[in-house]
Amino acid sequence: RLQRSAPPRRPCTMKVSDILRVKGNTLYTATPDEPLAQAAQVMAEKDIGSLVVMELGDLVGMLTFREVIQAMVRNGGSVGTMRVRSAMDDAPLTCTLETDMDEVRRMMLDRHARYMPVMDKRMLMGVISFYDVAKAVVDSQNFENQMLKAYIRDWPAEDDTKA
Repeated sequence: RLQRSAPPRRPCTMKVSDILRVKGNTLYTATPDEPLAQAAQVMAEKDIGSLVVMELGDLVGMLTFREVIQAMVRNGGSVGTMRVRSAMDDAPLTCTLETDMDEVRRMMLDRHARYMPVMDKRMLMGVISFYDVAKAVVDSQNFENQMLKAYIRDWPAEDDTKA
């Protein structure tokens, strides 16, 4: 009788570093004193949903289209002469390269955050989006499904001659 080994084990838990490795680390930033209109224009031109707000090398905030729209509503439908500082989230959620993806998902869902800066001590390493997280989960599930299908396909035939 042939013995079948256990199905392939699920890979180690995915970390933020795994997403950044695939995504790359192109970063777009703004300064707090930059005109909000200029920051919104960069976001539109680059087709990105967020800018990390940096001042003197430190992360001081996060600007997303949500904050831009809220600022416009507060200002009667226009950003006028507003600065990034007046619209940005000055206490954004952050994670590290070693943060587990399950933890990132929980944090993003709890705070309705769509973007999260990735920090290594005080250095900005990248930004991950809820889209990046969702894509990583789907890719991981697809890989696991392929491994399970391969395992099932390779299952040996039963030997009915032995009892």
